Amino acid sequence: MKKVYYLKTCSTCIRILKVLNLSSDYILQDIKTEPITVKQLEYMKSLSGSYEALFSKRSKLYKEMDLKNQKLEERDYKHYILEHYTFLSRPVFIIDDAIFIGNSKKNIALVEAAIQ
Repeated sequence: MKKVYYLKTCSTCIRILKVLNLSSDYILQDIKTEPITVKQLEYMKSLSGSYEALFSKRSKLYKEMDLKNQKLEERDYKHYILEHYTFLSRPVFIIDDAIFIGNSKKNIALVEAAIQ
């Protein structure tokens, strides 16, 4: 499987996708217009090892809801990601059985190496 979960309105996601210039065999899913399903999230968790690894602590809602001062557990991370798309750290690349989460330079370099 070759899939990217991203946000079409996120300039960082769009910039990364332009730089990577992915082939047409990649499936792009805009998580705002096509929300993540439970099955998709569970698959991402199976690759990443935890829901927390998929969770964005830089989300505006994370700060607004004061979640940093709460003790969140795996089920909470899952709940919030399914509840609102901004809680998913993005972009998420799934290339075969490997997952790459987020937009750090190191992560994008790993994605570039994987798509070569």
